[in-house]
Amino acid sequence: MVKSFEKLVEEFAYHVQAQTEQIVAGDAKVGNKHAKKSIAAFMQLRAGGDAGRDALAVLFTHPRMDVRVSAATLLLRHRTAEAKAVLEEAAKGKGLVPFEASEALKRWEDGTWALDPAEDEAGPSKCSRPRTERAASDRPRASKRDKPT
Repeated sequence: MVKSFEKLVEEFAYHVQAQTEQIVAGDAKVGNKHAKKSIAAFMQLRAGGDAGRDALAVLFTHPRMDVRVSAATLLLRHRTAEAKAVLEEAAKGKGLVPFEASEALKRWEDGTWALDPAEDEAGPSKCSRPRTERAASDRPRASKRDKPT
């Protein structure tokens, strides 16, 4: 069964908050589990097209800055003016979340942001190329296990 957009938005917000709390508590492992779940919720929203993205935009007014920043970061391409306004306001502060907001804005301005790229008729962009098309510099280095004995 497909979850409703509202339920997915709630899941996204919950897991962003939980991730932040775990990072502050020093438990990156549990924080990363919540990050994966928030991303999964976003991917399901994104599968709903612009309607799913629009549903996530309600978090631009969420009481918690980490939730606002996470939603705005993901929606920069879709809701540029609104997302930039959220990120610019958050970036004025100090701490982890304002830093994340300023970094998202930098990536947007320098053209390297690719968290929700538009479908391109010419194929994937450099920032979103499939793993099978990794550049030589992206290839992992050989380890001792790879060397013949």
